[in-house]
Amino acid sequence: MTPPESQLLTVSVTRQAADLLEHGIVTASWDVSTSRFGLGTEEGSFRTPTGRFRICEKIGDGAPAWSIFKSRTATGGMATPGGEEDLVLTRILWLEGLDPANANTRCRYIYIHGTNREDLIGTPASHGCIRLRNTEMIALFDLVSEGTPVEIGV
Repeated sequence: MTPPESQLLTVSVTRQAADLLEHGIVTASWDVSTSRFGLGTEEGSFRTPTGRFRICEKIGDGAPAWSIFKSRTATGGMATPGGEEDLVLTRILWLEGLDPANANTRCRYIYIHGTNREDLIGTPASHGCIRLRNTEMIALFDLVSEGTPVEIGV
């Protein structure tokens, strides 16, 4: 695994895409889904925050794809595609804000995680988090470390 100081994960809200850079070179890219409510840092807004972050905790290593997490704990249940609920699946990369405007990100429980709505990846559809397809979430999880910097922008 590459040390976090030589990696950067960027998320483009306009492109609905995430890129992993290692030593400044894009080594992997994924389509994502950010908030359907737009951008913002207000508590309870269900908006995706922007700015500088770091992965403060990785949760779910070894859990099967489509595993359901509640309060960052695997429930033992398995999701199926679809439904209206915004489920947290497969793996969690918990984000901590590094800018004054997004310092509340961790207590807002903003994650990068797998989803039961893979059909909506590529469009703004989440409740604030960044969603990936479940197999792609496993790949990303395995490539990054706690401490990896993340930038979310327009």
